[in-house]
Amino acid sequence: MASETVLSSVYVVRHGETEWSLTGRHTGRTDVPLTTVGEGQAASLRAYLAGVEFSWVASSPLIRAADTCKLAGFDVPELVDDLMEWDYGDYEGMTLSQIHQSRPGWDLWVDGAPGGEGVASVGRRADKVLELVHSKHGNVLLFSHGHFLRVLVARWLGLQVSGGSLFALQPAAVSVFGFEHGNPVVSMWNVTITSGIGHS
Repeated sequence: MASETVLSSVYVVRHGETEWSLTGRHTGRTDVPLTTVGEGQAASLRAYLAGVEFSWVASSPLIRAADTCKLAGFDVPELVDDLMEWDYGDYEGMTLSQIHQSRPGWDLWVDGAPGGEGVASVGRRADKVLELVHSKHGNVLLFSHGHFLRVLVARWLGLQVSGGSLFALQPAAVSVFGFEHGNPVVSMWNVTITSGIGHS
């Protein structure tokens, strides 16, 4: 585990609203753009994030995350494939209710995605991202996706991938991971501009 003298805090941002997120459709690798509302959500993060100095900024290459990053004021992030969303395979573009019509009781956190990524696979990707994060100094900033960031927080805390099911995450929400007495903690979770984000 990296010490506080190496890595300070990890800021993670879920991309802004898309047409698919608005309607609850599973959006994995389909490159769905931000809505006008999503663009506004992303731009509203600019003033807040400008108040933090980052040694490393990285984004998923998918357009909804990369555009959120740029609209938030970071024009040249490092694009990291491992920050992409869970690959939903056969369930791409479907809502949970549609999936349950053909497969009652399906649970992404337990069953994974048929034709896509299994639970262990997405966990390994999250661990690879955290290895990168721990190699950095100071604060880092990551732009990614709802389910993947929930996996990331679970792995940050040493939980199984399924622990991500406990962490709800809204579009354009900012969360912060850090350390307390050398132990990994969540300092802030699922905070948006409209819910009162701000520096203390």
